[in-house]
Amino acid sequence: MSLRTLSALEARVLAVLVEKQHTVPDSYPLSLNALTLGCNQKTAREPVMNAAESEVLQALDELRGMSLVNNVSGSRVLRYEHNLRRVLGVPGQAEALLTLLMLRGPQTSAELRANTERLHRFADISSVDGFLEELVERQPPLVCKLPRAPGAREQRWAHLLCGEPVYVEAAAGAAPRRDDDELRQLREEQQALRAELDGLKALVTRMAGELGITP
Repeated sequence: MSLRTLSALEARVLAVLVEKQHTVPDSYPLSLNALTLGCNQKTAREPVMNAAESEVLQALDELRGMSLVNNVSGSRVLRYEHNLRRVLGVPGQAEALLTLLMLRGPQTSAELRANTERLHRFADISSVDGFLEELVERQPPLVCKLPRAPGAREQRWAHLLCGEPVYVEAAAGAAPRRDDDELRQLREEQQALRAELDGLKALVTRMAGELGITP
């Protein structure tokens, strides 16, 4: 089935529904609140989003119009479920790969195999490549392989549900850029360790003085 190009938020909403179906089945289908929290999750997301419930609800309306999402009645809170596999006509293995590409952005085959483990456990990297190649051969294709980045050993894959991916070539020899939050956390941990070390040094010096020995 041919679909229009999805927005970044529509792809995130769809991928979160697939992910949570596998990782928290007791909470699936998802409420609007749970779905919004999943879209704005700080871990295992690239890029990190800050979508309002009203924006997620609008994305759900658009996805429902393409039969990619259904409302689920029968509870006090309206819940939502996805139809990704049925609408696209792909097996569960391909669904898992598409989901991780929508959640985390471009990845190598090895990264995909590791990151999809909770959705589907691939026997080896060649099986990942096999399903990716099938998605490439679809008309229209659903994934593509990006040009090899300078200094990288493997090429990364990207999904095409949001259109052609924007590829920014990294400068040769440039170190990978860390997420700002991760860098800030590392700096805070470093400062805490320094403070702890200084405290231990002061304690050793004081104890040595009381014992009349040189530390």
